[in-house]
Amino acid sequence: MVVGVTVLAAGLFGMIMVAYAYTPLPLQTQRQAVEQGSIIYYRDGKTEIARLGTKREIVPISRIPRHVQDAFIAAENRTFRTDPGISVSGIMRAVWSTATGRQVQGGSTITQEMARGYYDGLSQERTLQRKVKEIFVAIRAGKEMSKDQILANYLNTIYFGRGADGIQAAAQAYFDRDVDELTPAQGAYLAGRIQIPDAFDLAESKKNWAPTRERFDYVINGMAIVDPAKYGSLPKTAKFPKLARMDKKETLKGINGYMVDIVQRELEKRGISRQSLRSEGYRVTTTFDKKLMLAAKKAVEGNLAVVNDKRIQANMAAVDPRNGQVIAFYSGHDYLKSFTNNAFDANKQAASAFKPYVLAAWLENGYSLKSYVSGKGPVTLPGTKPIGNSHDVGAAVQIDRATAESVNTAFATMAQEVGLKEVERIAEGAGIDKNDLEQAIKDHAYGMSIGAGLVTPVEQAAGYGIFANGGVHHDAHVILLVKTSKGKTIMKDAVPPKTVITADTAADVTYAMQQVVKYGTARGTSLPGGRPIAGKTGTNNENKEAWFVGYTPQLSTAVGMYKEVPQINPKTKKVIKDANGYALKKEVSLGNIQGAGTPTKIWRDFMTIAMADKAVEPFPAPAFGGQTHDLVRKPTPKPTQDPSEGDDDPLCSTDPTCGSPDAGDETTPDDSGDPSDPGDTVIADDTQPVGDGTG
Repeated sequence: MVVGVTVLAAGLFGMIMVAYAYTPLPLQTQRQAVEQGSIIYYRDGKTEIARLGTKREIVPISRIPRHVQDAFIAAENRTFRTDPGISVSGIMRAVWSTATGRQVQGGSTITQEMARGYYDGLSQERTLQRKVKEIFVAIRAGKEMSKDQILANYLNTIYFGRGADGIQAAAQAYFDRDVDELTPAQGAYLAGRIQIPDAFDLAESKKNWAPTRERFDYVINGMAIVDPAKYGSLPKTAKFPKLARMDKKETLKGINGYMVDIVQRELEKRGISRQSLRSEGYRVTTTFDKKLMLAAKKAVEGNLAVVNDKRIQANMAAVDPRNGQVIAFYSGHDYLKSFTNNAFDANKQAASAFKPYVLAAWLENGYSLKSYVSGKGPVTLPGTKPIGNSHDVGAAVQIDRATAESVNTAFATMAQEVGLKEVERIAEGAGIDKNDLEQAIKDHAYGMSIGAGLVTPVEQAAGYGIFANGGVHHDAHVILLVKTSKGKTIMKDAVPPKTVITADTAADVTYAMQQVVKYGTARGTSLPGGRPIAGKTGTNNENKEAWFVGYTPQLSTAVGMYKEVPQINPKTKKVIKDANGYALKKEVSLGNIQGAGTPTKIWRDFMTIAMADKAVEPFPAPAFGGQTHDLVRKPTPKPTQDPSEGDDDPLCSTDPTCGSPDAGDETTPDDSGDPSDPGDTVIADDTQPVGDGTG
């Protein structure tokens, strides 16, 4: 028995030695070890937005101070100077985990990490075969290379964050100095952050220093263990270093950062990680038009300058309804000063800009645009506080006019007739977040129909695309094409279309929204050359949010505005801050800004430039489909009068009750009031409660 085991062991040892003998040190380095990084382009595929991944400056080990070297050894592999290139205990743990089918665990030394990241032929797959080959190459490297060579290759290869590949780029990115000028504390900081650099960058961007401080302390204490004589006092004397501000030449500065942010997020969803984007040399063509990105910036910032209130935010998104491509957007002046990508992430009440989805549900249910519905408020619906109107349109109002003048009671009762689930179905099909829709119904019931739910500018721009594109929806997206550095296409623009409503319904909703810009709440809004446009305003309670969403057949654009101020502790009179040191904010009134005001001006300024070189295309003629379905008694016609004394509003020709009030956009329930208040009182005309009032 003993002899058999001995023979077996000898045989296995012999096989291992043979395998090792036939595993030479690779001669080729991996492309990504010296790769420049990826390039992100505008939609022309030529104009650069950003390069991700800093160009390496390979530095010799002689330029890397010993205390910096020791910081990385303390962080990653404390036996590096004496081990043979592998850790036996770590290998046994990793092999056992893999052989038993469990998740492969760590156990790699600096030599193994260098071999995996530097040499060609060693994949990043977490398999037993790769691990064994890596071990053999590491042992070979330990025999054939000096520790200085191994450490230099390692430090020149690894990624640190802020787009910095290699120790010299990291020294510049985080401390604005060369590597040979780094202090022990600065070296310890850099050594600590290579564990999960992107996560650390994200935390620090939010002023959350706890994760990197924890790693810093770990490295400092490790240095004291590795060399007590030299670093024994560091745990008491070393201070967390002050970081340099991000380079003014940083690719994320200005509006570029917002583009890079959403590109990275979409690529992650489609299988390309942020780390891969920085190391694999991709060439990414986006949907963004440079001219229109700058036009969006000019339109927003120019109009905000007139408003002259830095606390007021305006965000914008423009989407091609024919394919869902985000052509342009505006989220802020400078990404490095405000990381929130508002066009994609700022969820605000839709207000009356939500009503077209209700109208679509009504038409899809087989009812006509020419039906009469409630024009008199307040109306009380199940689970909803009384809903009223901002102006008098009479007891009955035809739906096209109700759309033009944004009559709350009309849309609330229409939603009751077709059911909130049907409204939710269409809005979700148009791209509005399902969870937000469900929450709006839960919190506001029929208040959802007049815009109590939350939306983003991108959602609304893409959502209105179903009306501009014959009822067909394309999800909003920002990636056109991804190629490798060698020109191989690995990702294309492939967003499948989805029919949400019929073409007839889309045409009739468009007709109703054409009345908004001709005779309704946005009357007088136009583009040069008499180009057909359609759109809808929206203003919520106390003017805390204001919207205009409008479109041509070629482009759908949404503009949203709101105002935020810091929350003040009533006792201390100091600004209330979150755990990361950011001021907590609350929304307050925009003052006299409504959807038909500044948001509409921004929309018009942008669309004038966006459509300047586009052909003038008409909308499809309205179908006026469906059956008349009056929810209230049709008004009795008034006596015939001299035409010269009548209203010149064409809508009045079909509505005898039509007056000519100066109908401003209505108010809708507001979510942004004091959370201790069980229900904001929603007021229109200073007397009439409207909306469900829950806050």
